[in-house]
Amino acid sequence: MKDSVIILSGGMDSVTLLHEYKDRIALAISFHYGSKHNDKELPFAKQHCDELGIKHIVISMDFMQQYFSSSLLQGGEEIPEGNYTDENMKSTVVPFRNGIMLSIAAGFAENYGLKHVMMANHAGDHAIYPDCRPLFAEKMCEAIAAGTYDGITLETPYTNITKTDIAKHGKALGLDYTKTWSCYKGGEIHCGKCGTCNERKEALHDAGIEDKTVYEE
Repeated sequence: MKDSVIILSGGMDSVTLLHEYKDRIALAISFHYGSKHNDKELPFAKQHCDELGIKHIVISMDFMQQYFSSSLLQGGEEIPEGNYTDENMKSTVVPFRNGIMLSIAAGFAENYGLKHVMMANHAGDHAIYPDCRPLFAEKMCEAIAAGTYDGITLETPYTNITKTDIAKHGKALGLDYTKTWSCYKGGEIHCGKCGTCNERKEALHDAGIEDKTVYEE
C-alpha cells in the first residue's frame, strides 16, 4: 500500500531509500533552497521518480538562501575540502533545514491522506547535523503525530546505519549511483575533494561498488 511521502534530494541516501521503499511511496518531495548543488541533484530526483512512476514535487524555499548563513548556500563561503568530519563540515549546516522540510512534508502527507513521512538521514550525519540525530527524529515524529489528525509518523530507516551500509542496500537493489549527486560544490562534475565527495568515494569502495563517478581529482 502506498502510504508514504519521502524527502528526496537526488543524493545516494534518499535515492536508495526511494528504491528500497518504492512500493510504499506515493509522493516524493524535493526542495530547492538555494544550495550550491540543488541544480545538479534535483534532476536525478526527478529521473528516479519518473523511472518508478512516483509523483514528484519540487518546493522552492528561496528564503533560506536570502536569510540563512551556510557555506552550502549560494553566496556563502567556500565548501570545505578534506574529510567528512564534525569541525570540517560544520559550516555546511543550514539552520533547522530538515525540521522545516519535514514540517512541509507532513502537511503534504496529511493533505494527500498518507500515513508516513520518510527521511534518509544516517549515522554518519549525526555528529555534524543536529537535525539528523536520533533524538531529533524521535521528537519530530512525536510532534508530527501530535499535530496531525491521523497521527502521521516519521520513519527514518537509515538512522543507525552508515553510508557504506546504505550503499550495500543500493548494491543489492542494483542501483546505478552515477545517477545520483553528492558534491556540495555543485560544479559540472564532482570535485573529488570536498567532504561529501570523499564520503561518497569511501562508501562505494567499502561496499564493493566500482566507483564510476567522474571527479575533477
